[in-house]
Amino acid sequence: MHELGGIVTYEQQQPRYLYVPGATTLGVVCSDGVILASEKRVSYGYMVVSRVGKKVFKITNKIGAACAGLVSDMQILVREVEAYASLFKLDAGRGLPVKSAAKLMSNLLFSRRLFPLITQTVVGGMDEEGASIYVLDVLGSLIPDKYAAVGSGAQIAVGVLEEGYRENMNMEEAKQLVVRAIKSAISRDVMSGDGVDFLMITKEGIREESTKF
Repeated sequence: MHELGGIVTYEQQQPRYLYVPGATTLGVVCSDGVILASEKRVSYGYMVVSRVGKKVFKITNKIGAACAGLVSDMQILVREVEAYASLFKLDAGRGLPVKSAAKLMSNLLFSRRLFPLITQTVVGGMDEEGASIYVLDVLGSLIPDKYAAVGSGAQIAVGVLEEGYRENMNMEEAKQLVVRAIKSAISRDVMSGDGVDFLMITKEGIREESTKF
């Protein structure tokens, strides 16, 4: 279809995803910690570049990040926050709080707003105030929440989270909900798939898990 006499064409109505990397990335707060998860597929337009891509990252022993977008931008952002977190621990003698790590990432993203890092991020972890997650967009908007989904499959996954999430879920219940949400997104989003990587964050530290579909 084309524009004829002011009529909006079919092509103009369709979202243009060709060169936007896809993902389904989730974060969930539970009674004993935080789960961050993302599927493994790395796509570029209509091509699947990798089936073993890693989109969840450890920042400190109690804080992690899960991202959707360009893998290179995710890696650069997380490495920079990790470096600042290490410097803070050396200087202050204690770990960086989750909110401070999220705010630091927000400042880094906003400072790059003219040439943005193409990544949506969920930052989460455990500190003296308990478990928490924060959602950030490419410009550094910072939103605290109990559960969140970002990426091309987020619209599908968040519906499952809305239906199944409840306060004080334990880690195993939250993990089952996350798997169900990602499987639901994978079934409809061609840019997501091939398994899930998890960061399970508790007061004891971080445990990484991986599952293939």
